[in-house]
Amino acid sequence: MELAREVGAGLAERGIGVVYGGGRLGLMGAVASGALDAGGEVIGVIPEALAGSEVANNDCTELHTVSGMHERKQQFTDLSDGFITIPGGVGTMDELWEAMSWAQLGYHSNPVGLLNAFGFFDDLIAFNSHMASVGFVRPAHQNILIASDSLPELLDQMARYQPHTPIFRMKAEDL
Repeated sequence: MELAREVGAGLAERGIGVVYGGGRLGLMGAVASGALDAGGEVIGVIPEALAGSEVANNDCTELHTVSGMHERKQQFTDLSDGFITIPGGVGTMDELWEAMSWAQLGYHSNPVGLLNAFGFFDDLIAFNSHMASVGFVRPAHQNILIASDSLPELLDQMARYQPHTPIFRMKAEDL
């Protein structure tokens, strides 16, 4: 929880707003609180089913209620200039892989960052490298995922990110 609050505050201190799932609980609620406490902008995007169950964070700068998860993730992409993943569970992995997949395809050209706090994602980083080494990630897409164990370093790397050639713009021989 402390790391999550620090991430929110660190983003706010750099003038980076937070777009997230709109809840007040858990790690992402702590990210939002950290950002808000540091004077940052926080935009929540929450599905109707969760908004009505008293988990919505009404302290957000903006809170958008959407019909479901697909619309929520589309709004994440539309409202964001980049994606940062902190340790989490299945929903976190779903959002990370979707951000990477959509970048690969060309639905967005934003950096995808992974904060490898406490070595939490060591095996995932190794797995991503393994997918690349056996040919399941094209050379043009091997640098989509940016990982660091330090938020300042991760943000610096993300700021230097150069978009790759997405699949939608590749020729058949490149695929």
